[in-house]
Order: sequence, then C-alpha cells, then structure tokens
Amino acid sequence: MSQRQGRARSATWTRRLAVAALVLAALNLRPLVTSIGPVLEEARAALGMSAAVAGLLASVPAVCFALVGSTAPRLARRHGPEGVVLAGMAAVALGLALRPLAGGTPVFLALSGLALAGIAVANVLLPVVVKQRFPDRVGMMTGLYSMALNLGASAAAAVTVPLAGAFGGDWRAGLGAWAVLAAVAVPPWVALARDGRRQQAGQQSGQQAGRAAGGEAGAGAGAHVRVARSHMAWALAVFFGLQSSSAYVIMGWLPQVFRDAGLSAEAAGLLFAVTSVLGVPLSFVLAAVAGRLRNQSGIAALLGAFGLAGYAGLWAAPAAAPWLWAVLLGVANCSFPLALTMIAMRGRDGATVIRLSAFAQSVGYVLSIPGPILVGALYQHTGGWRGPLAFAVCLMVPQIAAGYLAGRDRQI
Repeated sequence: MSQRQGRARSATWTRRLAVAALVLAALNLRPLVTSIGPVLEEARAALGMSAAVAGLLASVPAVCFALVGSTAPRLARRHGPEGVVLAGMAAVALGLALRPLAGGTPVFLALSGLALAGIAVANVLLPVVVKQRFPDRVGMMTGLYSMALNLGASAAAAVTVPLAGAFGGDWRAGLGAWAVLAAVAVPPWVALARDGRRQQAGQQSGQQAGRAAGGEAGAGAGAHVRVARSHMAWALAVFFGLQSSSAYVIMGWLPQVFRDAGLSAEAAGLLFAVTSVLGVPLSFVLAAVAGRLRNQSGIAALLGAFGLAGYAGLWAAPAAAPWLWAVLLGVANCSFPLALTMIAMRGRDGATVIRLSAFAQSVGYVLSIPGPILVGALYQHTGGWRGPLAFAVCLMVPQIAAGYLAGRDRQI
C-alpha cells in the first residue's frame, strides 16, 4: 500500500513538473523575436546594421525554424525529447544573455541564430512532450502552452522599452533581461529530462524482453512511418505554413495598414496589440475544445472565415471599423494552437508525433517565408494596400481547404 501511494505521489509530482516546464518553455519561444522590434532603431545605430540586414531579421526565424527543426527527430531518438528541449532552453538563455554584448552585426546575428536554434527544436518537440505526458489532455495542455507562448510574445513587445528605461535607456539591458526568464526555464527541464531517461530505459528493457519472447515492440513503430508520403501530413504542413504566413503578415504590416489609413501611430499600435492579446485566452479555450473533438475541420474553416472577413474589411474600408478588423484577425491568428493540437492528435504514438511535428513545421515554415515578402513587394509596387490585402485574402482560401483536410478524424 505504501509503495503504491509513493508511486502515486511521484506520478503527481512529475505531472506538475511537466506542466511547469511546458509553460516556462512556451513563455520563452517568442521574446527573442518580439523584443527586438521596439529597440531596433537603437540597435541598428549601435551595431552599424543596414536596413537590408534589419529586414532580414524578420525572415531569419522562419528559415531557422525550418532548417533546425528538421533535425529534432534524430536528436530526440538519441537524447529523448526532454533532453533536447533542455538543450534548447539552455541555448535560448545563452543566446539572449550574450546577444546584447555583441559589438557588431555578424556576432549579433550569430547569437540570435544560437537562440533561434534552441527555439526551433522546442517548437517541434513540445507537442511530443504533451502527447507523451498528457495523452488524455492533449487539447488542454496544448492550449495552456499556446496561451503562455502568446503571453511571452506580447510581454516582450510591451515591456522591452520600459526595461531599457529602467537601466538608463540602455537597449542592451532591455534585450538581455529576457535571458533571466529563459534561465528560469532550465531547471524544470533538467528534472524532466532525468525522468525521461528513466522512462526510456524502462521502455527499452520492455522492448528487449518482448523481442526475446518473440513479441513485437510497438513503442518505436512510429520511427518507421514515412510521414512525407502521407496526404494528412502534407495537409498539416500546408495549413501550418499558410497560417504562419498570415500571422507574419499581420505582425509585420498591420500597424502600417492602419497608419496609411489615417490613424495615429499610437492607435495603430494599440490595434495591433489587440490582435496579440486576444490570443492569450483564446488559444487555451480553442485548443482545449479542439482536443475534445475527433474532427477539427469545422474549427479550421471557421477561423479561416474570420481571417477572410478581417482582410476583406481592411481592403474595403480600413478606417471604418478598425477595432472590428483587429478582433477578426486576432481570432484568425488562433489557427496556430489549432495546428499544434492537430499535429499531436494525428500521430498514433510519440515517435510518429515527433516525425509529424518536424515535417509539418519544417515544411510549413518554408512555405510561410514568401507571403510577407510578397505583401511588402506588392505594397512597394502599387503604393497602396488593396493589392497586398487581396493577395492575403487569396491565401486564406487554400488555408481553409488544408485545415479542413488536416482536421479530419484520421491518424498516421
């Protein structure tokens, strides 16, 4: 009886530890990216960074996520998902701590790349940890860490300048302060990685015993699944990529759309903040609901409809109902936690989810790169927003189609 109670207490403690680790990791997945914008002018002046390189900073995360994220399955098989996320969090903390000390643009970009590599593997493997640690609460846990991700992104955008002001207006201090939050995320992953190694050792012993008895070990079956040949995997990748592209368009250009429509810079910034803040509660609720459904096609289509309405409103009359357009686009941006939930639910086991997450996110981030660039090129060529916004509307149509296919009750 005492042994059973001890095991129950240990399991409860481990689940609580996993919750804390997931939330802390998620909080650190976006501050590296969103903290630079508010102090970019000061950083460029101090580092001698050209406007072209500054523009490159906007596309580097997606490229890094695609390239480095594809290595996550191999690393996870060797070191376990928790161990790889631990290394990723350490890389994020180190990159954030050292980046503000850079004396020139090349070093600044290299240290940003180090932190982005850590974020890339965490992006891929957090759905895997959810699937393995909370198989009965995939939606709720995905919603929880998606909410934390949005909170971290919004906080970094809003608080970096005040943090710099607290240190005498030093932009380096404003950026470097986020290394503290990343460092806090490391210890829980140290403990979770140790527990993961113990579990992995037990599974390997069981598999060896099964093979010795003539049985077939199923725990690693997902490692042999050819994800790239699955129509479901491609639907997930296209959906993930197009919703990411829409999010980058909103993050990169929405304030400018409102300013060109005659709104003040303060109003444009506040409207953009609405689109970000909406994601904090909605991410949790939407992923929790989606996780309870066997089919998420309707939710994907509904979110796409919100995006269509938001972009169409901006195209027709951006200054007529700016708050409505901002809310519609903020809701549409919640396609991200839906995509993560579907990735975790479409894989039959943890090994398959690792491969599916890496494939969908790597291919998806590659697909997301041209969208914001083409929107900017159309804006520069036409001198207005009707062409770029019409293009954004057109992108929502295949996003809805891909989301409908990816949301079907199928598993790989």
